[in-house]
Amino acid sequence: MKALLGPHLSLSPASPAAAAATPRPSPPAAFPAARRDWWRGWSCPRRLAAAATASAGSATIGHSELPDSEVRNPSLSPSYRDARLRKPNQAVLEAQARVCTGPTQTRPLSEDQAFKVLDTILRSAKGELKNEEQVSKAQMGAFFAAMTIRANSFPEATQWSEGETRAMNTFWPMLVRVLPPDLIFIADPEGSILGVGSSIGPHYTGNDTSEMRLVGALREILAGGHLGYEEVQGVLKDVLPLKIKDNLSEGVSESLLSAFLIGQRMNRETDRELKAYCLAFDDELGPPPVADVRSLTHYGEPYDGNTRYFRNTLFVAAVRSCYGESCLLHGVEWMPPKGGITEEQMLKFMGANTSLSTLQAKALLEDEEAGFAYISQREARPSLYSLIGLREHIKKRPPLATSEKVQQYVRATGREAIVAGFYHEGYEEPLLMLMRRRGIQSGLVVKGEEGALSMTTRLRSASVSKGLPVNYCSGFRSLSTASALEVDGVSRESFSLEVNAKDYGFEPSDTPRTDRSISRNIELGLAALRGEKGPAYDRIVLNAGMVDHLLGCEGAEDISVALERAREAIDSGKALKKLLNYIKISHKV
Repeated sequence: MKALLGPHLSLSPASPAAAAATPRPSPPAAFPAARRDWWRGWSCPRRLAAAATASAGSATIGHSELPDSEVRNPSLSPSYRDARLRKPNQAVLEAQARVCTGPTQTRPLSEDQAFKVLDTILRSAKGELKNEEQVSKAQMGAFFAAMTIRANSFPEATQWSEGETRAMNTFWPMLVRVLPPDLIFIADPEGSILGVGSSIGPHYTGNDTSEMRLVGALREILAGGHLGYEEVQGVLKDVLPLKIKDNLSEGVSESLLSAFLIGQRMNRETDRELKAYCLAFDDELGPPPVADVRSLTHYGEPYDGNTRYFRNTLFVAAVRSCYGESCLLHGVEWMPPKGGITEEQMLKFMGANTSLSTLQAKALLEDEEAGFAYISQREARPSLYSLIGLREHIKKRPPLATSEKVQQYVRATGREAIVAGFYHEGYEEPLLMLMRRRGIQSGLVVKGEEGALSMTTRLRSASVSKGLPVNYCSGFRSLSTASALEVDGVSRESFSLEVNAKDYGFEPSDTPRTDRSISRNIELGLAALRGEKGPAYDRIVLNAGMVDHLLGCEGAEDISVALERAREAIDSGKALKKLLNYIKISHKV
């Protein structure tokens, strides 16, 4: 893919009048014809300003409404899904969305729904369904694990409905004749739920030594129980990386692994289980390199991206790097279940190198011309990256969706902090626990829009009454350079608050919609970094200055000073220059 922005592109002045007078650069030679209009739109300051100030009231297009030709457009996030991945059966996937979740969130299937799902599984197991209509072993494993856990340990309201019970009684005598032993084990591990075939589950041990440990762990999980730290790490290291050939696992049974992952999430992971996921592959590629920087913030955005609203963290990193707050972003190109816009998609679309090693990222962090870096999980944790296809087939987020946000792919000689986004209430404390376990000086969790890190200037809706509000923040900051594991309660300050942007002089504004459009998200961010005032500009300033202040960064003790510092980094043109430098230098390290 040709670079969208290159060293030939001169920086435009920050003022709108001067920007409007700046000549538009021509597209690079051999630039793809399909993206020339995008280039012209970006390079035209007036068009860019119009795009930046467009509100959420503008027309939106959902992914399901896009024709197939547009879905493959590289400016849309769905096109970044690896075409080699096998697609899940949609009917069963919809059922998984209802039942593969927690004790209070599960929505039992109606009788019609249950009959449809089990009939689909039966026909697939008999070989009557082909291609995308087939139900994968991973889907079956997740679905039957959910049904078993609900029967064994969920409260009455979310156990099997009468319709589900009738459907299982009808189909199980037929299913037990065609399902492999691993799935029969998952559906009835102790032979106490379904009756027919009840001797298989209690005696099942798996096909090899790695599956034996996994089966033993699953017996506890399917009964609603929990595992120890060493047990979880032992299973993960036994079975990963997942080796797939011709859409089939060459190693561990996908049904067993998907049951393991979704089962732990349904049982709500304990602290020791989350720590095991978080730390399991820290040494996969050896010890992390150490960057010689005075301050480093690790950004833990949800890996599955944004599907509706402007995602600003990439642009915030460019701003913060201007005054010595180095930022390390990490993620993937595409991740289920949302499959939304990610930092890797934006950087790739703009022509940056998105295959950096940890050593190359270290070099970019230390380079004063850049000061921030992005690392793909593909390069840093190949074992965990191997699960992307499986994760699409289990539908709901596994424990890894929490733990992968709290990583340190590069360490620093100076102070370190981690910032992570969350959505569901109850995960803020586990995330902070993982941050403390990492031994950093400061940690922050943010309930931003879409569960991402983006705090908003939008007014809180009067109808919102359930759960924590958007812009809720919680965290800790150390008052010394010692790690959070080493300091006592006096020298580490904890806090929680709801950030009201209006209190800091921001005018309320609706969040710009992007609706899976990578090019639109980039347009909004670049417009803001050119100094164009509006909702995107305000969000970048708010998120840069507020994070500096809450993490206890040097020079950000006064929030108004922190916000003004962020504005100056943008209005001076420094932040845009940092981003353009990064795109160029990422190919040279």
